[in-house]
Amino acid sequence: MNSRRPIQHKLVGKLTVDTEFGTFLGDTRIRLLEAIERYGSITQAAKAVPLSYKAAWDAVDAMNNLAEAPLVERSVGGRHGGGTCLTDYGRKVIAMYRAVELEYQDALNRLSRRLEDTEGGSLAEFQTLLRRMSMRSSARNQFVGTVSGLREGEVSFEVRLRLDDSTEIVAVITRASAENLELRMGREVHAFVKAPSVLILTDPSLRTSARNHLWGEVSHIHTGPVSSEVTLTLPGGRNVTAVVTHDSIDHLALKPGLPACAVFQATSVLLAVFD
Repeated sequence: MNSRRPIQHKLVGKLTVDTEFGTFLGDTRIRLLEAIERYGSITQAAKAVPLSYKAAWDAVDAMNNLAEAPLVERSVGGRHGGGTCLTDYGRKVIAMYRAVELEYQDALNRLSRRLEDTEGGSLAEFQTLLRRMSMRSSARNQFVGTVSGLREGEVSFEVRLRLDDSTEIVAVITRASAENLELRMGREVHAFVKAPSVLILTDPSLRTSARNHLWGEVSHIHTGPVSSEVTLTLPGGRNVTAVVTHDSIDHLALKPGLPACAVFQATSVLLAVFD
């Protein structure tokens, strides 16, 4: 039986030099400059990166405008009809960028070793954290938890997701979606709930058909021209945000510090996994 080798994790960074007017240097622009030096032609350099001809020239013009001296010069005439070449300053900029990039990567390598050597530290866990932080979604409420329950129906799956010791949410998805996500007990899953799908209640005796009732404390109310965002902080420290009308805020007498419940249907929860 073949055994899979453990995946070797490595932190890799991309260096970018920004100015108040925008990005000056980055990996793509440096590779464009290096290709210009190699080919002596903006057309060939653009193909090598790859970039469109216009994008290549736009990048060159932007770098020349932002730099203390031109990085690229255009030559006209000659046996080959002219071309494009780097200036001495352009070569120095490339050398400086690559030197800093090397130091940057060395620093990341040292960080990787420290994370692996630290008790309880894990490079894979750190990478997972960075991935979560960089993910973007239009859903106001984003959670990460582990599958704590699965109940299979003829058409749908009920999925229970444990966020922390005090919080669990329920999602209902189709059988096809459950199979596609390859859900199993203990698997890490991301859950998304749009703020307009969340209702706010303050009466503990009130019952609803919604599967998710998360009690917490009003921590923030952001008033807008049409509606307001109400954020509850749950016992485990997580936040849930709802979009409600001004009349609802007045009717419920919502204010920071007031106990309240975030209510949403199991069908309003979108699940995702990241392999």
